[in-house]
Amino acid sequence: MKVGLLLAESRGGIGQHVASLVPRYAAAGHQVTVCSPAETAEHFDFTPAGLVREPTLLRGCDVVHAHGYKAGLAARRTRLRPLVVTWHNAVLVTGVRGAVLRLGQRVVARSADLTLGASSDLVGLAQRYGARQARLAPVAAPRLPERVRDRAEVRAALGLTDEPLVLSVGRLAPQKDYPLLLSVADGVRGRLSDAVFAVVGDGPLRPELEERIAAEGLPVRLLGHRGDVGDLLAAADVFLLTSHWEARALVVQEAMQAGVPVVARPVGGIPELVGDAALLGRDAAELTDQVCLVLTDAGTAVTMRDGGRRRAATWPDEDAVAAQLLDTYAGLIASRG
Repeated sequence: MKVGLLLAESRGGIGQHVASLVPRYAAAGHQVTVCSPAETAEHFDFTPAGLVREPTLLRGCDVVHAHGYKAGLAARRTRLRPLVVTWHNAVLVTGVRGAVLRLGQRVVARSADLTLGASSDLVGLAQRYGARQARLAPVAAPRLPERVRDRAEVRAALGLTDEPLVLSVGRLAPQKDYPLLLSVADGVRGRLSDAVFAVVGDGPLRPELEERIAAEGLPVRLLGHRGDVGDLLAAADVFLLTSHWEARALVVQEAMQAGVPVVARPVGGIPELVGDAALLGRDAAELTDQVCLVLTDAGTAVTMRDGGRRRAATWPDEDAVAAQLLDTYAGLIASRG
């Protein structure tokens, strides 16, 4: 099979997902071509795929798989068929821009031969928007790299000894709702004065968050971009996700693989991802209660660590996801004769 993979600018999960598919497709004997902006190709390793910049250069492929709405629109404009489009994200903005983006979603849903959703709510949305076929297609988190430092070393580097450590990972952008995280940190501080919150990631909200942290004296550290998330997870007592919405958050998958108790909001695909292996709360008060419960009740923490690992063992890994997608492509091609 000649497989074309099309994506727009990405520095996060979409690019990481495509980069995981390429070598697996090639190892299965398929010819892979990736079309992406130059900056995305430079950021990710799409070896051994051929690289092109224009979607029209994918016209010789047996199937084209576009990742995201922008990529789906580009595929539609260039009449690429058969076309698979994966929806990785929801449209969260409002106003005129939100209306335009949702119109784009409708166009993409009706244009694709097959729409895949990273979470069930996205599948339902695509169906409501007129998708010909729509089904769930989980995106797997990569295996955690081997730890370089042990828990004590990582905590020492952060200036910690036995203090409770709550970790979050994600771009400092509106979707992640870090103002809510700061409110949770304030609430936890009122009960556990030595608790520390650490946030890995950078982004446009950093100055605003730094200002509030300083003004309120919050126990929150913005660590910026880090390449040692696996080590930091080993040092953490709780992983906290405060996002307005997530499909199948890779960082939650990584935390549960590592056996870190997860506290999150019940948004998007999070409930179906974690099952009963995480604690879910809708607002600062509920999330504060749950973080404090994990930090003060050793039995709850152990149960969540074990339950998280068991839940993670049920998820398809990157090899399984790639194999499922190849089967999907073959079935789609066969159905078109």
